[in-house]
Amino acid sequence: MKTARIKDRIEYNAVMQRIEKLLQKSTKIGGFGQLTKKEAATLKEFSAMAEQYEDSIPLMPIKSPNTLTEMIRYKMFEMNIRQKQLAKVLNTSEARISGLLTGKRKINMALAKKLHTKLHIDANFLLEVA
Repeated sequence: MKTARIKDRIEYNAVMQRIEKLLQKSTKIGGFGQLTKKEAATLKEFSAMAEQYEDSIPLMPIKSPNTLTEMIRYKMFEMNIRQKQLAKVLNTSEARISGLLTGKRKINMALAKKLHTKLHIDANFLLEVA
């Protein structure tokens, strides 16, 4: 039987959540041997899918973001979203996001708070780069 393929990070996260639920269940009931045959097969298949996806991601040194623009772009990549979607997440205009990413606009306190709470950008980082 051929293992299904994970196409993107969103699918990968969903598969990992299912794996985590099965792992938690097996821990509660006394081990993998206590899972139903269907659950064990699902865990095996999902684990293979996750491994295949992880192996498909090229390894490269991860550069830590040093600027606000780099950090926002990194978070957008992590969340697999575009500027328009980011504007909705932050409840701001697309023009504001575009201005930040091009360096034409500065960050204000209200946006800094949203970046911290919605994107989980460290407050110290925001203070240092603002």
